[in-house]
Amino acid sequence: MTVTEAPAVVPDADPEAAQAAIEHCYAQGWSDGLPLVPATRSLVDRFLATVDRQPDEVIGALEHLNRTVTVELAAVNAAMAGCRPEYFPVVLAAWEAVQRDRSAKGGGWQSTSGPSPLLVVNGPVREELGFNAAGGVFGPGFRPNMTVARSIGLMVRNALGVVPHGFEQATQGLPGRWQVCLAENEEESPWEPLSVEGGVPAGTSAVSGMLTRTAEYVDNRHTADPEQLLADFADTISRSGAAIFRHHPAAVVFCPEHAQMLAGAGMSKADVRAWLVERCGKSKADLIRVGKDGVGDNGVRSADGTTDPEVFDRLFATGGPEALPIVVAGARNAGISMVVRVFAGWSASSVPVVGRTTPTTQAGAQQ
Repeated sequence: MTVTEAPAVVPDADPEAAQAAIEHCYAQGWSDGLPLVPATRSLVDRFLATVDRQPDEVIGALEHLNRTVTVELAAVNAAMAGCRPEYFPVVLAAWEAVQRDRSAKGGGWQSTSGPSPLLVVNGPVREELGFNAAGGVFGPGFRPNMTVARSIGLMVRNALGVVPHGFEQATQGLPGRWQVCLAENEEESPWEPLSVEGGVPAGTSAVSGMLTRTAEYVDNRHTADPEQLLADFADTISRSGAAIFRHHPAAVVFCPEHAQMLAGAGMSKADVRAWLVERCGKSKADLIRVGKDGVGDNGVRSADGTTDPEVFDRLFATGGPEALPIVVAGARNAGISMVVRVFAGWSASSVPVVGRTTPTTQAGAQQ
């Protein structure tokens, strides 16, 4: 365990100028509420130097808002988010991975549920740049995880113009929006990485991305029976509050302890997914009680009251990784995993990290 000293004031030639630059960023409306790193020309150029891309290349757009994202705008926002320049190839891969989610090109960023990207990093870049894959993987404390995720939020805000009380229409929003970037714990996972299911060869640095509604934990340290364990996940996944449409995807981020228990019982990732797909859902009787037993032509649930209460309404439309991606992350110190509510389904397509040079391990990556 690394023990850090209490922060100290760093001498600066002109602290008043630094404070003024931060306040200028606030005044322009660029901030997500936290201080930004001023994106000077020289700093942005250092980001651009890490990739072989033209600064004016368009990498995303919201046509109905007539707004676009370029490589240079991505670099500006990554710099302001607090990234190191060597993180920038990961930022671009993360952005492309999220863009493969069809809802990110439409109204997803403006949804009333206020969806948040889940970014999963695989391959050597995890170690090279110090991404956290173990304890506290959904929480703060690691610069790459936090700043890469924050970059995506600043790009949506500053390049696409989606801001609260403006084009963003989140009713309440999500705690932790723009901060969920985790590395998969490949060393303790008994299964293939998510990026392999996304079409990227094993051992390649890659990012997978999907929009999500929220995450909720499954704490099960009570059984050594794999079916009892999976039944707990099925119950959590199937709760009626998440049943907005007839079918709705989910993801599971297993802790190593749960994943290894299931693998020890002879279950592959595909076996686990098939077990959950078969059993997740609600009876019509359960759905009648909450006014969600009917389904309209657009797939949206509604109160009907005339459906057969004995019918089992299955949650997943398909049995593939696009409907139920599975990741292994976190520490092997307790049986606590996470169910993630995926907004519109994973693209089942991961993006390799491509930079001009191979990143080197950075001292103080946790700072």
